[in-house]
Amino acid sequence: MKKLKISTDFDVYQSLNDLPSDEFELMQQAIEARKQAYAPYSKFSVGAAILLANGEVITGSNQENAAYPSGLCAERVAIFYAGAKYPDVQILKIAISATATQERTVLPIPPCGACRQSIMEYEFKQKFPIEIIFMGATGNVAKSASMANLLPLGFDNSYLLSDI
Repeated sequence: MKKLKISTDFDVYQSLNDLPSDEFELMQQAIEARKQAYAPYSKFSVGAAILLANGEVITGSNQENAAYPSGLCAERVAIFYAGAKYPDVQILKIAISATATQERTVLPIPPCGACRQSIMEYEFKQKFPIEIIFMGATGNVAKSASMANLLPLGFDNSYLLSDI
């Protein structure tokens, strides 16, 4: 038997104001997008802002539905739109801000598992890391150099059987 140890590294900033100016601006756009969330059921609003290599910024917010599985997270709203509108443009960074309506969150909130897999698909596709910057409503901001830090042992098309 052999043990496999997986570790990740993140940069943690004490506040939004400590981010480099370009990342501060991207996070500000995620915060603005968060204000457009439709979250009447979970009362948990999320905004995402994606910086593309062509300089465009695509935003998204979570959109819920009374039939829960029919809703979509902010990260997937934004990344699917970026992929649809700019299919050949590299994704450089994603900023994410989340908060509960009832109580302001102060810890960095990373993407959920479904969003991690969706972002990882684009990272695999472009063969270039996507920086993930995430926070709650206030407080520390965490930054990962790649989605692979948040989703080690990622699932990609190399696992799919094509010769069946």
